[in-house]
Amino acid sequence: MMKTLATLTLCIASASAFAPSASQRSSVALNAAIDDAFGTSIETGNKCPPLGRELLKDAGPDAVKWFQNAEIKHGRIAMVATIGFMVQKFGVHFPLYFGPSGSNGFHPESADAWLLSSTTGVTFSDIAHAAPLDAVGMVPFAGWFQIFIVAGWFECIAYNRQWAEGREVPGDYGYDPLGFTKRPGGIAGKDMEKLRMREIKNGRVAMMTIAAWVSNEAIPGALPVWHP
Repeated sequence: MMKTLATLTLCIASASAFAPSASQRSSVALNAAIDDAFGTSIETGNKCPPLGRELLKDAGPDAVKWFQNAEIKHGRIAMVATIGFMVQKFGVHFPLYFGPSGSNGFHPESADAWLLSSTTGVTFSDIAHAAPLDAVGMVPFAGWFQIFIVAGWFECIAYNRQWAEGREVPGDYGYDPLGFTKRPGGIAGKDMEKLRMREIKNGRVAMMTIAAWVSNEAIPGALPVWHP
C-alpha cells in the first residue's frame, strides 16, 4: 500500500512539473495582449518588437496604455520638430506681426532690431540666421521657463482627460479643432482606425528623422544620406 501511494505521488509530481504554472499562463496571455495592442503593424510582423516586449514583459493593461500614450506624444512632438528644423534650415521665418515693420517670412531683418532678450542682447534676426541647434541655445532661461510652464499645463490636461475621465483610446485628449472625431463612432470608430495608425507610423518615422538630423547637426557627416 505504501509503495502504491509513493508511486502515485511521484507520478503526480512529475505531471505537475510539466503543467504550465499560473505565472506562465498569465505571461502567455500578456504577450498575446501586447501583440493585439493598437499600433502593431505589418512592419514588425503584426507583433510587438523584441525591445518593446522586454519593456512590457511585466506590464499590465494600464502600463501598456501609458506606453502607447507616451509613444503618441513623442511622435507628435517629433513631427512638429522636423517641420521646425526644416523651416530653420531653409531660412523661412514667420513674419514678426508685433515687431518692427519691414520684416517678412524670408527677410526677418528690420530697421529697428527687436530684442528677444534685453539681458543677452539676442535679437529675432540673430535667431533667424542661426543654425537649428544654435538657435535653441540662444533662447534665454525665461523663454524656456515659459515653454516648460505651458507644456506642463497641457500635460496636466492630457493626464486628466486620459486617466481621470477614463478615455479608453490612447492619445485622445479631447482636442480636435478639425473635427475628425465627429465621424460615426468617434475616435474609437472604424473610420478613425486608419488615421490613428497613420499618425502612429508617421510619428515613428519623425522620431527617427529628428534624431538623425540632430545627430548630423552635432556631428557633421554622421548621417550619410540627404538631410536639410
